[in-house]
Amino acid sequence: MTTDATEPAPSNRKNKRLLKALDSIERIGNRLPDPAVLFLIALSIVALLSWLLSSFTFTELDPRTNEAIYVTNLLTGERVADFLANMVTTFTSFAPLGVVLVAMLGVGVAEHSGFINSGLKLLLKVTPEKLLTPSIIMVGIISHTATDAGYVLVIPLAGVIFHAAGRHPLAGIAAAFAGVSGGFCANFIPSAIDPLLQSFTQSAAQIVAPDIQINPLNNWFFASASSLLIMSVGWYITDRIIEPRLRDTKVDGDPADIPTFEDITSKERGAFWLATGVMLLGVAVLVYASVPADSPMRAPTGELAVFSAPLMRSIVPLIFLLFVIPGIVYGVRVGTFKSSKDVIAAMSKSMGSMAYYIVMAFFCALFIKAFADSNIGALLALKGADALKSLALPSGVTIVAMVFLTAAVNLFVGSSSAKWALIGPIMVPMLMQLGLSPDLTQAAYRVGDSSSNIITPLMPYFPLVVVYCQRYVKNTGLGTLMAMMLPYSIALLLIWTTFLLIYWGLGFPLGIQASYSFPAL
Repeated sequence: MTTDATEPAPSNRKNKRLLKALDSIERIGNRLPDPAVLFLIALSIVALLSWLLSSFTFTELDPRTNEAIYVTNLLTGERVADFLANMVTTFTSFAPLGVVLVAMLGVGVAEHSGFINSGLKLLLKVTPEKLLTPSIIMVGIISHTATDAGYVLVIPLAGVIFHAAGRHPLAGIAAAFAGVSGGFCANFIPSAIDPLLQSFTQSAAQIVAPDIQINPLNNWFFASASSLLIMSVGWYITDRIIEPRLRDTKVDGDPADIPTFEDITSKERGAFWLATGVMLLGVAVLVYASVPADSPMRAPTGELAVFSAPLMRSIVPLIFLLFVIPGIVYGVRVGTFKSSKDVIAAMSKSMGSMAYYIVMAFFCALFIKAFADSNIGALLALKGADALKSLALPSGVTIVAMVFLTAAVNLFVGSSSAKWALIGPIMVPMLMQLGLSPDLTQAAYRVGDSSSNIITPLMPYFPLVVVYCQRYVKNTGLGTLMAMMLPYSIALLLIWTTFLLIYWGLGFPLGIQASYSFPAL
């Protein structure tokens, strides 16, 4: 059979349909109000729903209290007064706000001194162009070891690197966002997320088996293998779908905010290696201080990679110090910093670029606080888990359904630990009674939790990524970012779930002291 030479190939037709669909999502999304206003509208809707649902009685038990869950009416006089009285505290205690601003103070000094600029020049010289995308995605995945450092370091730097390499900066931001947030539960290096999830999994499993013990690294092998999968998927989508779609998107940001790159001079090169030496010396001092068993950087139990360890709670201040000191050294060496006023001016400039994010963070903090206080998110999670339980699906189908349930709940409840605290006590015992181990259930949760991170505006760092994009494309809105990240989300959800089933079917170990069945065979 012959075809008309002018007729587009099937693959091209599919790509065109996909691009048109993404363009439609972007247009619709960008017609939404400004993100700050959107959070204000969502806050109003939550308050209204809390009033309507507060009169209903629900049978689901809240695993946090072992009592019937209820919706709190946010429109009572007492609740409104409490909301107003604590509004300032709600904003100032919004966790991402402090993380972003403190880290950006240090990064701002390193950036405006020219230290980061010189580092990127050298990086571009040694990194093959074909490996730029996977390298950025893998760095994003590994950044989880330092908690939320990827959001304030890797994502904005990826935009700078792509722009310097002559590629579209938004494609770099998308690739890094996919690695940092889409691959949140995958990593070669154990991180604080492992013992955090394990603690909830063990508590849930002990409902059925009081003596059961779960290893904190029960998903480590699967998470390590998943890193390669996420890198490969993100690489393909960035280079074959996202970047071609961005070819007609003009970079029209403020030239003062977009770094320009020229060949590095010998003076800059020498200053860079001097500043890098100072940074490495700081890291060496930190390692030396953390190694002893009685180190003050360790938790009372002697562990380093747990949330209670001072080291983990000091990640952001350490980022500040490890960038501000080398930045000053570099700036003094090349002459961009001639006095302390220049250093403070660099910090002030970096804070100026965060003004829009601070406004969005204010309304985002108020919405998240109200949504949590109303209990609507918890109710949605429990309703979904109970509905899945009532279907009595085969074990393999149940695992797939749980991945999709988690991904859906993630659109409403952003915190990974909060979701698992709600879903875990239902799903872990239920699947144990079907003969499936808590280790497998937790792995399924991790897949669903990560896959939809990058398309939900309720994720606290989502507005920050919008700000990063606006540095290059002024009219970037929620729709732009959602349309850009949707292919990653769908691909990760489908391919990563399939990978879990294949990994399970082949019997590869999930992690240390982990099993697929209960009781363990």
